[in-house]
Amino acid sequence: MFRLFQATLKTCMLLRHPPKPLALLFPLFSHYSPPTPTYSSLLSQPSLQFHPFSTHPYHPFLSTLLLALKSSSSVSFCRIIHAHVIKSLDYRDGFIGDQLVTRYLKTGATQDAYFLFDEMPDKDVVSWNSLVSWFSKSGQLGYCLSVFCEMKSDSELKLNDLTFISVISACVYEKARCEGYYVHCCAVKLGMVFEVKVVNALINMYGKFGFVESSFDLFWEMPESEKSMVSWNSIVAVCAQNGMHNEAFRCFDMMRVNGFFLDEATMVSLLQACENLPLGRLVEALHGVIFTCGLDENITIMTTLLNLYSKLGRLSDSLEVFAEIQKPDKVTWTAMLAGYAMHGRGKEATEFFERIVREEGMEPDHVTFTHLLSACSHSGLVKEGKYYFQVMYDAYKVQPGMDHYSCMVDLLGRCGLLNDAHELIKNMPFEPNSGVWGALLGACRVHRNIALGKESAENLIALDPSDPRNYIMLSNMYSAAGLWSDASKVRTLMKSNVITRNPGCSFIEHGNKIHRFVVDDYTHPDSHRIHKKLEEVMRKIQEVGFVPETESILHDVDEDVKIDMVSKHSEKIALAYGLLVCSADMPLVIMKNLRICRDCHNTAKFVSMVEKRTIIVRDAKRFHQFSDGLCSCGDYW
Repeated sequence: MFRLFQATLKTCMLLRHPPKPLALLFPLFSHYSPPTPTYSSLLSQPSLQFHPFSTHPYHPFLSTLLLALKSSSSVSFCRIIHAHVIKSLDYRDGFIGDQLVTRYLKTGATQDAYFLFDEMPDKDVVSWNSLVSWFSKSGQLGYCLSVFCEMKSDSELKLNDLTFISVISACVYEKARCEGYYVHCCAVKLGMVFEVKVVNALINMYGKFGFVESSFDLFWEMPESEKSMVSWNSIVAVCAQNGMHNEAFRCFDMMRVNGFFLDEATMVSLLQACENLPLGRLVEALHGVIFTCGLDENITIMTTLLNLYSKLGRLSDSLEVFAEIQKPDKVTWTAMLAGYAMHGRGKEATEFFERIVREEGMEPDHVTFTHLLSACSHSGLVKEGKYYFQVMYDAYKVQPGMDHYSCMVDLLGRCGLLNDAHELIKNMPFEPNSGVWGALLGACRVHRNIALGKESAENLIALDPSDPRNYIMLSNMYSAAGLWSDASKVRTLMKSNVITRNPGCSFIEHGNKIHRFVVDDYTHPDSHRIHKKLEEVMRKIQEVGFVPETESILHDVDEDVKIDMVSKHSEKIALAYGLLVCSADMPLVIMKNLRICRDCHNTAKFVSMVEKRTIIVRDAKRFHQFSDGLCSCGDYW
């Protein structure tokens, strides 16, 4: 009841006043009158050279007029047609009036649209729905709700499923939770919750808001006989969007039991669920289903599959999927470019970009250049990065945005040009965000520039005082420089702001299962063997020159204690387990929720050399591919 009251109150505040006639909500110019066209101007339009007019609504003139109306692209032309209608037809009656209102709205003449709409004496629910739908699609929630409320207050109008679907869509677009509650309450009051399409829209709405329980309540309350393919797809999508990957596949199984088989929407949701469930074999199984069902010709699905393989560290599989796509579009090309960037394949990324622009005629946009500059940054291609940053506007008229500047700061910082990176930030045409300052802070950490790093961290903390990563990176810099007093002050500031660091954990796939490890983990059934293997591997790499790095330990304790603490990080335990159970001819793929520390990074480099294994680590920022003692990131991350 409180939620209903809150939703109603907020909606009334949004509307500011009780619903009024549209003419009062949107006052017209007091002396407005549409220009009256002359016959010469009418005849100058080739599509308007008509024979003598007839007022019969089914005269061929009507179809010709509607055709001209659909082709009109300017307000003035629309007004000419409007004047023609006034002279020859009863524009206030039915279909032609709705068409004129819609055309005025599409040309941006909102005042003309409302003037005409108010003059239509016999507006039916179709006319009102057209108006609601337009405001919904154009993202104007306030106007949409205003029209909805006036419809609801008209006792002669019977709102239907199209009315509610349009308003619910507007609430989803604007993330308007309270307004969404209000519309749901109206649906209950008017008996619309028995309409399957309305319930499907509400399931989707609550899923987008993160209220999964409400989505499930609505879904299970629907009679089994009324659940449609859209209903099942909606609940699977809700699970996938909210990180409930296991539930998504359970719902899919139930969907099949109830006689529904997957379609494009189902497959996209299942692939999306796999992004949070790094099971390579499951993705391979879905890949097989895609071919079995003939969905391999669907470019959206194949692009999603390509992107998923990249995120699983299997770039070679992404390339195979890309080769199978017969007619890739800009989204597919950009996804492949993103895969190269994610894996630090800068040279391949630039070659791929040049080929698709030159041979395929692709017109790159801001997203394309973000991935291209990111690839240059991750690979240390300073010259190439500067070139593409320059030509993106000069040659392709793409205005550099925040993400592009962030990539350039990262790129300059990589080669130690910290002052240049700082100067670029100061000369940006807009205020830098946390991504830009974070890139500079990372560079300061690598190159141990305490003064500039402190300034970067202070700006980051001012932008987002609740992000623990900013405090930790600054504390790490102070600790590495031996400034324990300053490091202690940063930790004290974290405690005073009640900020806690997310615990690090690492994941590795084996036996159709994800194995999760945390720091100093002894909960796994094979813990004894895992830690014994870890000790063995650490001895091997120390014999060939590995030296532990303990700068990530924030406490002022003895070096032996630091070495013991850093040797128990979760990715080392996952690495030892992978060496025990994974085939020697397959790469070890480890996922981590936080950024990999320098000591674990060096450990993986030495292990790849000693054990002759390829190791792929996906941390919170990017992929690191270790082979023969080297990393694809060039020791910069």
